[in-house]
Amino acid sequence: MLTKIIVTLLVIVGAIFYLRQSKVSQTKATTQDMGKGMIVRFSLYTALSLSLIASAGYWFWDWQDGNEVVSVTIVSPMKDEVVIYHVRKKDIAKDEIVTTDGIRVRLSSQERIIVASTGN
Repeated sequence: MLTKIIVTLLVIVGAIFYLRQSKVSQTKATTQDMGKGMIVRFSLYTALSLSLIASAGYWFWDWQDGNEVVSVTIVSPMKDEVVIYHVRKKDIAKDEIVTTDGIRVRLSSQERIIVASTGN
């Protein structure tokens, strides 16, 4: 995720330098050339804006999905025991879950887990 942010910032900085360089290199431009430059500049700003909006939207969606509370049912084959915990999606790992109360539950390789939406 950090690399995506860094790449986005590098693209923004590169676009700004490109736009500044194009302003400096223009000494005498005709009206037609200025119109073409405005179209290019407008399309670059539009693409940059859409990229930032899409990145922010994806980040928000990922954050919202990770914070969704789901019910995790743990079925133990050794005992006839079924335990249900409420866990955020981001706190479910391969061998451990962390409940919304902060309890860490370590899972064995024999236990079966069932993840279901809480239905809010």
